[in-house]
Amino acid sequence: MLKIVYEDNHLLVVVKPPNLLTQGDATGDKSLFDEAKEYIKVTCQKPGDVYLGLVHRLDRPVGGLVAMARTSKAASRLSEQLRTHAMQREYLAVVHGAQIAHTGTCTDWLLDENGTVRVVQSGTPGAKEAVLNWHTLAARNNTALLHIRLETGRKHQIRVQLKNMGHPIVQDMRYGDDTPGEPIALWGAVLRLSHPTKKEDMTFLSRPQGKTFAQFDAEIDQFLNEANP
Repeated sequence: MLKIVYEDNHLLVVVKPPNLLTQGDATGDKSLFDEAKEYIKVTCQKPGDVYLGLVHRLDRPVGGLVAMARTSKAASRLSEQLRTHAMQREYLAVVHGAQIAHTGTCTDWLLDENGTVRVVQSGTPGAKEAVLNWHTLAARNNTALLHIRLETGRKHQIRVQLKNMGHPIVQDMRYGDDTPGEPIALWGAVLRLSHPTKKEDMTFLSRPQGKTFAQFDAEIDQFLNEANP
C-alpha cells in the first residue's frame, strides 16, 4: 500500500519500501512508480493514462523518500532543482566498523560495468567523479550510524564508496558479504526541495526501518528532530 508523505496537484512524495523497484525494468516486477500512477488514477477517477513524472530514484534494496511530479511543469522544475543540487537528499546508513572518522568527504571515480559499479583511477574511460560527505552519529557493536549527503548522484554511489573506504553497508548483498535476511541498512531519510509552484521550501522526513537501525533508535530520533526545520 502506497505510503504518502505529501500530496497536492503538483507534487507527490512517498516512502519507497526496501526491495521494491522505483521504476519498472526488464524483470517486469511491480514498481513504486506503477503503484503511484494507479493510486492517482483511482483517487482522481481518471479513465485513461495519468501523468506522473519520476524525478529521482532509489536503488531497489534501499527504502526512503521519493518525490514525483503530478504535472509536466512540476517535473521540469523539480528536475532542475535536482540538477543544480537545490534539491537535497540525505541518507542514514549503518556500516561495518566502528572505527570511522567522525566526519569527512570521500571523492572517487566510479565505473559502471554491466550494472556493477567499482572504484577506478581518475581518467579511466567512462568513469564518473563521485563525491559524498558523511558525519558519524553513533558507533555500537562494531557498526556505525552515518548521516550522508551527496554532492553527486552516481549509480550505487554510497554503497560503492563506503565499501571502498573499508566500511561496507550492513546487509548490502551486492557489495558486502552479509547473510541474507534483513534489508540493506541504507535509507533516504531526508528530502529538501522547493515546491514547484508555491516556491516554498519544504523538508520531508522518513524514519528508517529494519532491525539494523533499531539499535540506534535514540540517535535517529535526535537526528530527525534536528533535521525538522
